[in-house]
Amino acid sequence: MAKDLHVVMVPWLAFGHMIPFFHLSIALAKAGIRVSFISTPRNTSRLPKPPPNLAPLLTLVDLPLPAVDGLPEGAEATVDVAFEEIQYLKTAYDLLQPQFKQFIATESPDWIIHDLIPLWTAEISREFGVPLVLFEVFTAACISFFGPPDCFVGDGQKRHRSSPESLTFPPPWITFPSSVAYRKHEAKDMFAGVFGQNASGVTDAERLSLAIQGCQAIAIRSCIEFEEDYLNIIEKIYRKPVIPVGFFPPVPPEKTEVSEGEWVEIFKWLDIQKPKSVVFVGFGSECKLSRDQVYEIAHGLEHSNLPFLWALRRPMWALDDDDALPSDFRRRIEDRGVVCIGWVPQLEILAHPSICGSLFHSGWGSIIETLQHGHTLVVLPLVIDQGLNARLLVEKGLAVEVERSEDGSFNRSGITKALRKAMVEEEGESIRVRAREARTVFGDLRLHQEFYIGGFIQYLRKGLQLPSSE
Repeated sequence: MAKDLHVVMVPWLAFGHMIPFFHLSIALAKAGIRVSFISTPRNTSRLPKPPPNLAPLLTLVDLPLPAVDGLPEGAEATVDVAFEEIQYLKTAYDLLQPQFKQFIATESPDWIIHDLIPLWTAEISREFGVPLVLFEVFTAACISFFGPPDCFVGDGQKRHRSSPESLTFPPPWITFPSSVAYRKHEAKDMFAGVFGQNASGVTDAERLSLAIQGCQAIAIRSCIEFEEDYLNIIEKIYRKPVIPVGFFPPVPPEKTEVSEGEWVEIFKWLDIQKPKSVVFVGFGSECKLSRDQVYEIAHGLEHSNLPFLWALRRPMWALDDDDALPSDFRRRIEDRGVVCIGWVPQLEILAHPSICGSLFHSGWGSIIETLQHGHTLVVLPLVIDQGLNARLLVEKGLAVEVERSEDGSFNRSGITKALRKAMVEEEGESIRVRAREARTVFGDLRLHQEFYIGGFIQYLRKGLQLPSSE
């Protein structure tokens, strides 16, 4: 009988990272592998509760996050801080090293599966002889765009990425036609974020280089059916095994589990809408929209004349819920639109038969959840990998991207135009067809839960017999 494995998961302190790591933890525990999920107390309290039957196999391990200057009290994830404060979160995260080292010394796990941000996992992995896997939560297109580890360090010439402009076109190692690159307005912030110095004293580029060089293999939240070309590029430039682990598509809810509050009335409203007629609009909690951006989205939705359900987190600049929207907006759209401010049951909404598509930021997790149902996509990328994801979706004929000015601004006309094209106009019919067809891959639970996870588990069981990469 195969030896029972113990795997330690080390995600970065962002829910866009922690949730995929959590889903991978659940999948491994279901296969009988013992999993220790490392995070901080406030974060583990906000994660979904593991299924009771997996409690003996999946342990959420709390490492208290040290206080550092510049980090707000109680902040333990990127959602808790402004963008410019994330650097202090990295400083505090780096200070978890002694606690993590003690945990590894005590537990002697078989594997460490880590994220691209932690500096200390590779060194501790070598010290204790525990093999390391880098789990990438981004698309393969995004990962391949940034290239091999030696492109992240050294002077500008060696690095290849010598300026923001160098991020505005596909790199030479992408050997097939590709439109996956940043726009000028995205490249400036992205270049500063990846290659610029921050309060932690270590650039994100240096972190990624160390993470790649220190691991034995790379696991990627993707699949061959969607990104085979880009997956092949990664294996070529990393020169290490690249293992797609699938999408972790959520199991669609059998019925709407909403019994009280405003959501009872909202689902009643959805129930009386025509099938495949309502646009779901949501930009999550990580993207901080300005007043101008929220108002332009609102006017664009109004002018589109399409039914919509908008899940809007109250912005920090809003005095109250009414201040978060243009004056008299709710009254003007009350016959065909609903705005919900606060938490929303997104999976239940996307599974509802009245939903036809989404206007969103093109985050990878939301892409998976939306294409799982074959919905049409309108993308408005805002931060980090979202611009590359948007180009990938357009390249594959799966989405319409909202038009923007050179400075990155967008207006109500662009929102309306993209929505009308994607959802109702004849010009967008091929996009709607492709989105429906994508459901066969994104919604295939057996493909992702059995084939891809099964292949990764097989690697973990057999990989202990392989020599570690230098």
